[in-house]
Amino acid sequence: MKQLTHIQPIQTYFFVGIGGIGMSALARYFHQNGKSVLGYDRTASALTAKLVEEGISVCFQEDEAISALQKIDSTTAAIVYTPAISKVSTLWNFFSNEDFYSIKRAELLGKLTQDKFCLAVAGTHGKTTTTSILTHILKENGVGVTAFLGGILSEEQTNFISTGQDVYVVEADEFDRSFLQLQPTAAVITSEDADHLEIYGTAEALKESFVKFSQQVSGQVFTASGIDIDGEKIGFVETDDIYAENIRVQNGSYVFDLVLKGEIAQDIQLSLPGKHNLFNAISAVALAAFYNPKKWKDFAKSLSSFQGVQRRFNYLIREENLSIIDDYAHHPTEIAAAHQAAKEMHPDENLMLIFQPHLFSRTQKFAADFAQSLMLFDEICILEIYPAREEPIDGIDAAFLAQKINTKPVKVIEKSEMLSSIQNSTCKVILLLGAGDIGVEAQKIKAHFNHEMELE
Repeated sequence: MKQLTHIQPIQTYFFVGIGGIGMSALARYFHQNGKSVLGYDRTASALTAKLVEEGISVCFQEDEAISALQKIDSTTAAIVYTPAISKVSTLWNFFSNEDFYSIKRAELLGKLTQDKFCLAVAGTHGKTTTTSILTHILKENGVGVTAFLGGILSEEQTNFISTGQDVYVVEADEFDRSFLQLQPTAAVITSEDADHLEIYGTAEALKESFVKFSQQVSGQVFTASGIDIDGEKIGFVETDDIYAENIRVQNGSYVFDLVLKGEIAQDIQLSLPGKHNLFNAISAVALAAFYNPKKWKDFAKSLSSFQGVQRRFNYLIREENLSIIDDYAHHPTEIAAAHQAAKEMHPDENLMLIFQPHLFSRTQKFAADFAQSLMLFDEICILEIYPAREEPIDGIDAAFLAQKINTKPVKVIEKSEMLSSIQNSTCKVILLLGAGDIGVEAQKIKAHFNHEMELE
């Protein structure tokens, strides 16, 4: 296996884990640019089905993937992988012993964008929503955008947008220090809460990595207020360089004034609930304004037509007697933010939570913080931990987390019990939170209630 240093001669890209949200966006990029693209994933999904529909070949068995690779000219092909791949898998052993070029997903994204006008969004929370809003407001104002998103845009139903190459928009992911492969023109750092400590070891090491990332930005760095990194500040107070004021909720949407270096854009609208999403929207405008300062008010006005991202505070059901909200929140700060958003939209209702923890290590290290966030809700159900890339840790499971909660009703349930738990709850507002496969179950629940409503 050879390390890929120049992507120009590569004609074929094979993605290991092509069903991943980041991998699939890159696969779509190369497919649309005339390259031969194929890949492997362990499980079929709606995303892999869509890739196949678009003309990308996907294998679900390792022997099928090896057979496909054996038919490829290895001198003009590259294997793209992530740290999630098992180094003892048959597929890894095959291509690591063959004459293929290989490259990590993050490094490939860095090479694609290194000579482009690149706007990047970093932070432990808010990357996908902010990049999606940024892509939308640029596109709505006629800017040619190539965007690699970490979620599916509700309006476009894709995680890859290509309307031109004026601006490249990317998520700068801190996991595995991936964002250190990027050298963006401008970037925003939305947050730096402790996370991925299985990679960094300490919160201080994580913060140092964000500092290093900021030093790789060739133009302007923006950060949230309170982040101790040089850059223009974004927030909700007059001392910030760009901030929202006169914030109110009208007909379920935010209406606010946006101030950028003394200039004011009045009565800006945003339909996404939650103060965290309002911050994400301001961050997107800040980056767009860096690209074209003269149009910053137009960018701000375009926030009103943003329709959201799948699994980012999506209402699956919104009826008088039942609202079901699906969200990707999997960190204590994100869970608290989802609660704040739901309470803002439904101030007089009790809230029920069904939460699927993501990663044994994250659950273990942040158990007390998770408990504090979970106890914000009136009823709490916890699913078993979604392992993702990890092996189990002895004694760390849903029951371990449930034992940390002592002030609210809590129970551990199976995914098969989610529907009955909702039906038996006295709460009219239900939140389904987590980064694992709870989103698949959420769609089943949506389909059930929609079917019931059709029968009424």
